[in-house]
Amino acid sequence: MPMMPRSLLWNRTDVPGADHVLLDDRRGLLARGVALAVDPLPYTCRYEVTTDETWATVRMEVSVEGAGWLRSIRLERAAGRWRASTAEQGDLDAALAAVGKPPAGIPGIEEAHRLADALDVDLGGAPLFNTLPVRRLGLRAATPGAVHRLTVAWVLVPSLVVVPSEQVYTVLEGGNVRFADNGFDAELRLDQDGYVVDYPGLAERVGTEVRR
Repeated sequence: MPMMPRSLLWNRTDVPGADHVLLDDRRGLLARGVALAVDPLPYTCRYEVTTDETWATVRMEVSVEGAGWLRSIRLERAAGRWRASTAEQGDLDAALAAVGKPPAGIPGIEEAHRLADALDVDLGGAPLFNTLPVRRLGLRAATPGAVHRLTVAWVLVPSLVVVPSEQVYTVLEGGNVRFADNGFDAELRLDQDGYVVDYPGLAERVGTEVRR
């Protein structure tokens, strides 16, 4: 497992939880993180994402674990197609039913053709993934008012169901962006490298960034 030279930590502001990621962004991105949250039930989510040098995603692996259940998924993009392999132990739906929540659904991609245009992935509750289109499209240096509409492979947590998400990034003054998705929008404050500092309603960076 490669050593990572950078470390970022966010606190969730919507529910109790946190997200710690280690990353290397010298030639594209290689990152692995651990996210904890209590909604819709307590879980630990471990993830790893790899992009090419243009910051287009080529691979992502995620596992989510709670009391009595474990799910995992591996996503890979090649020749314009996304492929998914999944595994499941225990019964997440039973765990959700025990806390009065609806069933999670089957992990993986149901309609892969709808992701044909997706070059980015997004992981529910993890602010790292907003950086992927920001860096790929050079939004930190773009003209304020520029608008980019994207199809993104959105991985829901904890179900690991993958769905197409139509997202809009609008460049704001100061190199920040407005993010919109299905009626939701938020102004994301970014650092000089395009990583989220503040995501209203979801997470905020805490502590001092560590670099080696």
